[in-house]
Amino acid sequence: MATKNIMIVGVGGQGSLLASKLLGRLLVDEGYDVKVSEVHGMSQRGGSVVTYVKFGDKVYSPIIEEGEADFIVSFEKLEAARYIKDLKKDGTVIVNTQQIDPMPVIIGSETYPESILEEMTEKGVNVDAIDALSLASQAGSAKACNIVLMGRLAKYFEIPYEKWETAIEKCVKPNFIEINKKAFSLGYNN
Repeated sequence: MATKNIMIVGVGGQGSLLASKLLGRLLVDEGYDVKVSEVHGMSQRGGSVVTYVKFGDKVYSPIIEEGEADFIVSFEKLEAARYIKDLKKDGTVIVNTQQIDPMPVIIGSETYPESILEEMTEKGVNVDAIDALSLASQAGSAKACNIVLMGRLAKYFEIPYEKWETAIEKCVKPNFIEINKKAFSLGYNN
């Protein structure tokens, strides 16, 4: 199988590292060679976080170069715009419609760009937008946006639904498994 490249991008504290752990666990369990690389930046201060997940028959490097990502899973609209250059021409960006203002917007020196998703679509980008925050809240925890987005990503794979649930059981603390399974289901089915 040809190597597939997935970037998970977001802001520190959104759970992108758990999402990459879940995805990596699932793909290893499916028998793929998997490489994961995390770039934190100022993640603990709400800065940008990007995780690379590469898988296939044999993967030699975890780094995804510009224009190589088959999927970008973005936890926030502006982060999708920041990394869109890394998406393949026929790739897909799965994006949470949530807006998290970066520091320049918070202090008033800049404004949050309007129509980010519409501009991407106009440029021919395959945009799969989902209100992950509302669905996560419906599942029982606003913190489950990451798992809602993994549910949406799962729709693009031919890996059985039950195997994703097994990966959730392996990666999530026992007292949060049911909320995360519900969040995954809502992402998958909406």
